[in-house]
Amino acid sequence: MNAIQRNTVIVLRIIIGWHILYEGIVKLLTPGWSSFGFLSHSQWILTGFANWVITHDGVLQVVDFLNTWGLIAIGLGLVLGLFTRVAAFAGAALIFVYYLNNPPFVGLETGPVEGNYLIVNKTLIEAVALFLIGVFPSSVPFGLDSLIKKQRK
Repeated sequence: MNAIQRNTVIVLRIIIGWHILYEGIVKLLTPGWSSFGFLSHSQWILTGFANWVITHDGVLQVVDFLNTWGLIAIGLGLVLGLFTRVAAFAGAALIFVYYLNNPPFVGLETGPVEGNYLIVNKTLIEAVALFLIGVFPSSVPFGLDSLIKKQRK
C-alpha cells in the first residue's frame, strides 16, 4: 500500500475503534442497561436464539457482560492498534451478529431506524469495513502491534 492508502486504513481503524469503544463504555456506565430491548425485536435467522437469551435471566446477564466488555476490548484494540487483526475480525463477527438479528429486509418490521435501508445498512457496512481492517496491515506503523513486532526482533 502507498502512504495515502495505509493512512486511510489507519484512520478507518481508529474511528471505527472509537465508535465501538464508546458504545461499550456507554453500556457499562448506563445503570440497568441490557440487550433485552434489542434482542426482543430480533427478526430473521437469530430470532430463536435471541428469544432463548431473553427468557433466561442468567444467560441474558452473561450476554450483556460479554457484549459490553467485548465492545470495550475490541474498541481499545482498534484504537491502540493492539492485536489489531484479532480485534478487527472479532468486531466484524460481533457487528455481523447485530445485523443478523435485524437486517433491513423487505417484510421485516425493524422498529424505528435512522434512514431508509434495503439489504445494506450502516451495521453491515461497519462489519465489512472491520473485515477490511483485519485483512490489511493497519497497525503498522501507527499502533502498538508495530512496537511488539520490533520487540520480538
